[in-house]
This record gives sequence, structure tokens and C-alpha cells, in this order.
Amino acid sequence: MGACIRLFGALGSLCLLACSPADDRGTDAAVDNTTTAVQAEAPVLVFGATGGTGRRVVSQLLSQGRSVRVFVRDETSAREKLGNGVDYVTGDVREPATVRPALSGVKLIISAIGASGSSRDPSNSPEAVDFGGVKTIADEAAAAGVEHMVLVSSMGASVEDHPLNQMFDNVLRWKFKGEEALRDSGIPYTIIRPGGLTEETGGESEIRIFAEDAGEGRIPRADVASVCVAVLNNPAAMNKTFSVTSGEGQAGNDLNAAVAAIPADATP
Repeated sequence: MGACIRLFGALGSLCLLACSPADDRGTDAAVDNTTTAVQAEAPVLVFGATGGTGRRVVSQLLSQGRSVRVFVRDETSAREKLGNGVDYVTGDVREPATVRPALSGVKLIISAIGASGSSRDPSNSPEAVDFGGVKTIADEAAAAGVEHMVLVSSMGASVEDHPLNQMFDNVLRWKFKGEEALRDSGIPYTIIRPGGLTEETGGESEIRIFAEDAGEGRIPRADVASVCVAVLNNPAAMNKTFSVTSGEGQAGNDLNAAVAAIPADATP
């Protein structure tokens, strides 16, 4: 059983089901958010906003007084989860023409999209969403002059022979291709690779940030959301890819310093 847990931990969004009430509380980690102040008037566009991580991203942005726009497929269902404090745009990341209107006036994007699994909906496969959807967002965002895009990917995305690829339609390979599409788009970006996602309360332990795409670990969705918000439009995070898991230290570690220590991705 222990080996199974470790195996599935690399992709918590597929393997750890939400079995407890959602917790939208963020972390108390020390973060320098002064760099985001200049964008306060423009909406932050969130893709995947109704998912477990996306909901927490929206909640934390709103708690900072940010203007938030969400891109959703079903507005009625989304309002039940997110309320009336955000701007709704309806569309589908698999249809580029529906993405363009959502980008009007937008300079900052956070994407937490992910395939639901092709067994339930073949058109919602990792290839279509984790690669095709991310590529669509990146391409349209580049054309619209977006200044920074944060992408939630997954630990293990660069591991070609990862067991989860055999189990879930090459999901990590497609996530890596989505990462590459964002890197190639020319948009300043930050790619976050969380370990296994959990529904535990955020802000209760150290958040580890490291460059290697290897190892094991889990992290609450709320803490992943905190990292997304922390790096948004942060110069120290530009054009970097890094992994995040919970550590054994105390909560409140300096995320800004940890991100600054990560080297920028090599230029092709």
C-alpha cells in the first residue's frame, strides 16, 4: 500500500480524491507581493477556477482585493462554487475562438486546468487539455500581450518513463508538452510542479520549493494556490520552473527568497 501511495502522490489531482470539505484558507508564508500592486486595476484571469486548486487561487486573489475574471464552461455551476464576486467568461480551452474574448484587458493569468480523464470524456483527454488547452491559452495570451502566465503542472512532468504515463493516457508527457508550449510562446511565465495534491488545511507547514523534478511529496491545494499568487508578476519568478511540496519545517518560510534562488530556465 505504501508503494501505491507514493506512486499516486505524483499526480494528486488524479489520484487523491476530494473527500473532505474544501478549505480556502491560504498560507501565512512571508511573501513580497509589492510587485503585483501595479496590476491591481486589471483583472487576473484564472483558468481551471472551479477545480480544487483553482477555487483556492480565486479565494486568495479576492482576499487580497484583486479583481478576478474566471474562464468557465458552465457559468451557473461555477457561480455555485465561486459566488458573485468575480467576472465570468464562458468558453472552452479546446476552442481558441472562445478564449480570445476573455483576454480583453488582461495582463496576468493563472492556469490550473487539467484533464478529467478520457474514460469519462474522451474529448477531455490529457492531450486535449493539458497540452492543447495550455497551448491555446499561451498562444492567445501572447497575441493579446499578456505580461505573465503562471501554470500549475505536476511533479514528474519531465520524467519520460513515469509510471503514471502508462496509467493515465500519458498525462505527464502531455503536461510537459503543455509546459513547452508555454515556454515557446514568448510570454514571461512561471511553471509550478506540485507533488501529490491534498485537501488538507493550508498554512500549517513549510512549503519546499526546489528545481529538481524528482522525488516524492504531497502538498495541500491551498499551499499551491499561495505559491501561484505569490509568484504572480514577481520578477524573481519569471521564466522559471520548480517543484513544490510540503516540508518538515515551520510554516511561514520566505517563499520569495526560495523562488529567487531557483535558476531561470535555459534559453533554447
